[in-house]
Amino acid sequence: MSSSLGNSRDHLSPDNAPPLRGKITGYLSVAVFSAVMGAVQFGYNTGVINAPEKKIKDFMNESHTYRYDTPIDENTQLNLYSLLVAIFAVGGMLGGLMAGWWADFFGRKFGMLLNNAFAFAAGGLFFFSREAHSYEMIIVARLLIGFNCGLYTGLTPLYLTEIATADIRGALGTLHQFGVTIGIFLSQILGFPEIFGNGEYWHILLGLCVAPSALQVFTMPFCPESPRYLLLTKEKENDAMNALVKLRGTSGVDDDLNEMRQEHQAMQSEKKIGILHLLRKKSLRMPLVISIVMHLSQQLSGINAIFYYSFKLFTSAGISDDLAAHATSGIGGIMLVMTLITIPLMDRIGRRTLHLTGLAGMFVFSILITITLSFTDKVPWFDTANVVVSLVYVVFFAMGPGSIPWMIVAELFTQGPRVSAMSISVLINWACNFAVGYVFPIMQKELNNFSFLPFTAFLLLFWIFIYVYLPETKNRTFEDIASSWNKSQSEAGNPQAKYIPTEDTAIVEFQQQQRSNR
Repeated sequence: MSSSLGNSRDHLSPDNAPPLRGKITGYLSVAVFSAVMGAVQFGYNTGVINAPEKKIKDFMNESHTYRYDTPIDENTQLNLYSLLVAIFAVGGMLGGLMAGWWADFFGRKFGMLLNNAFAFAAGGLFFFSREAHSYEMIIVARLLIGFNCGLYTGLTPLYLTEIATADIRGALGTLHQFGVTIGIFLSQILGFPEIFGNGEYWHILLGLCVAPSALQVFTMPFCPESPRYLLLTKEKENDAMNALVKLRGTSGVDDDLNEMRQEHQAMQSEKKIGILHLLRKKSLRMPLVISIVMHLSQQLSGINAIFYYSFKLFTSAGISDDLAAHATSGIGGIMLVMTLITIPLMDRIGRRTLHLTGLAGMFVFSILITITLSFTDKVPWFDTANVVVSLVYVVFFAMGPGSIPWMIVAELFTQGPRVSAMSISVLINWACNFAVGYVFPIMQKELNNFSFLPFTAFLLLFWIFIYVYLPETKNRTFEDIASSWNKSQSEAGNPQAKYIPTEDTAIVEFQQQQRSNR
């Protein structure tokens, strides 16, 4: 043991003291706050484009007239604005695909610090786009901030999951979604017409993406690196022990170290797994499929149609522009409250139950959204009902689908395949984000009041799949979860083994179902 490690332990509890499971220490609090700024960034840039939609479209028209002495035609404006919204997800796809490599090459801590350069560059483009009469600058900035957020959707949940003990891992994992909801709520409040959501200050509203990055740059240097990354990836056990001592506030970190050593030993027989290898590895195919479907259930639920276009959705239901702008803040407010409620529930009720409940509620209220949109002209109070059912729909999203997919991937895989699995899942998430962001305006134009019906169908299919296949991961170590996949493969003995959940434990056990030779 190094002398520096010994000095760091002198003022703590004795060497043989049991670890204080779930203790919230000063270092842990700062580390969580700093990491969550990445989630705030993601949420802010998801919601910020909603309220100033008309102002940005007016700016696009004014810029076109300024350059060419003619206004932009309606179809071109619709396509350009759809691109402006959706290109955020293109950057997210690129960032998400690189997140695993980025996390291993630069580390979790320095990787997040370095990522802020893209946010500062995007903020500058946003700030000066109005003066330059260039909507192209906004599109490029949206691509850059999308790349920044794509990296964060891999880095933030990975870091939070790896610094947590098993008994608070669900709560800390939920803080990623809590940060997202804070960002969405802030963007909606600041997007009020009387603040920044007007023709004079909308570019400042977009440029405020520099604020979460500034906070992270100031706080992250005081945070320890992920001890799991230090031991399992860099093989620096003393550094990992130092980080654990700081995070846990006690020298009794032997249990944590032993768990990581066991995982490290397992990794020695299983080399680091890249994306292509992961896609071919049969023993990890089912957890990978589950991870992908979890992210599909988040993005193809229709929630981004609410985040990106709720202002237009509400006005199409007959709500005035000012009321619609303020009603959008209800989305962020509800998500904020519901995420706070689900934090303690995550490690009590469990991921599986919360996610299934959330999807079921979204399925029901997506139908009600279609009904209220369809009969607004016949039932006077349905315009208000549309806002209400949309907000309840958001309640069920925040209950589980909003946060669980981000943490479940890190829980289903050990250190070897974890970053590759995160990259694949995040890529899928952002690809669907782009598809919904770009296609939904076209769906509204073609399907009118029935634009939510495709999401209703997806929600039903996702609920069935997740009910059958998703294991419960609460209060289980990474090695315990991963060993269940490996055990199932060795016991099954053939590729036709099916995965059947046992209701008494809510854990998916793998039971071989031999095909009859009839």
